[in-house]
Amino acid sequence: MKIYLVGGAVRDQLLNLPVKDQDWVVVGSHTKAMLEMGYQQVGQDFPVFLHPKTKQEYALARTEKKQGDGYLGFICQADETVSLEEDLQRRDLTINAIAQDQSGHYVDPYHGKADLEKRILRHVSPAFVEDPLRVLRVARFAARFYHLGFTIADETLDLMQQIAQSQQLDYLTPERIWLETEKALSTQNPQIYFEVLRQVGALNCFLPELDQLWGIPNPKKWHPEIDSGVHTMMALKTASRLSDDLAIRFAALSHDFGKAATPQAKWPSHPGHGDAGIAIIEAVCKRLKVPNNCKDLAKIVSAFHNKIHKLDGLSADEIVTLLDKIDAWRKPERFKAFLICCQADFQGRLNFNDKPYPQKSAIENYYAICKNITAQPFVESGIKGAQIKQAMFDARVDAVKKSQQKN
Repeated sequence: MKIYLVGGAVRDQLLNLPVKDQDWVVVGSHTKAMLEMGYQQVGQDFPVFLHPKTKQEYALARTEKKQGDGYLGFICQADETVSLEEDLQRRDLTINAIAQDQSGHYVDPYHGKADLEKRILRHVSPAFVEDPLRVLRVARFAARFYHLGFTIADETLDLMQQIAQSQQLDYLTPERIWLETEKALSTQNPQIYFEVLRQVGALNCFLPELDQLWGIPNPKKWHPEIDSGVHTMMALKTASRLSDDLAIRFAALSHDFGKAATPQAKWPSHPGHGDAGIAIIEAVCKRLKVPNNCKDLAKIVSAFHNKIHKLDGLSADEIVTLLDKIDAWRKPERFKAFLICCQADFQGRLNFNDKPYPQKSAIENYYAICKNITAQPFVESGIKGAQIKQAMFDARVDAVKKSQQKN
């Protein structure tokens, strides 16, 4: 029996990146022998075991044979006859098909180390097309390693396009799609994930609401990049620079979904696109099982981001009403996230990256002023019921008016 470190741990080690999880493959053994040594079996579709002490995962070397649709339709063989080379051959990319033995020597039958040096994401074998999930995985790796200069090999892009055209992506579960998308949104360059999927014709398969934004124009004065799809990618990139928060990045991604609902006769303006986007975001989140915190922030950003951009034109009454609708008083952290999204939308435009966004500090100032106005003094003065809420609203409006007059 021989044990090898495999997959992402070897790849990240060679790239001098932090190694998070270690996966091991066992060659020359079988289930009974592993159990006798105290390993605990956890895999159902193929034998994966937890080490009796470290609890790290050890999988028997295996081969896979396609027998059905989707990414689960495989017959797996895992026993002492399967070689390390056979196990590595079923992996997606050459950079993920490098093993390291317990003496530190590398086993690299598919030239993954060379592709690491060339910064190339390349499939291991033609069997790549058997698993549609690999389209999303490769797009995610392209996003994750973009800052290191990685690109996808042309022949791999061709296979990804072939999978997209085969309708095999239809067999991916919403949970699996969201898991890959969530991981991609957490990278330094999440926009690359969506750009790659669009390039190979896969984006329309699971996120048509985003895909159809390309080709929809905006007013050149406010959007020198013009195209709504291009702007969305720029806003997402800016959001990723401003925050690591998943909900903020998802909201940046979806903030302009409503523009696809604008009649072409009204292009390039998009009146009411914020409100139109709410139902679209609801549908996307329901379909992909997006977490509620992401959905809630995305809906608020869609509905109100234009209000913040035009803050200078709002009356004191409108400003307090806006803060009420955003529920800034009860959810201050979400309010902060909302403002970051507004900034990302504004600065995520051609030549707008370094432009100041004073609206953010201005609304924060109004919020701070209004937050200090509480119900207690009105209760103590004898005001009751719904009148308390109105009295607080009026007091906040007066405070904002005074602040506006000073400025």
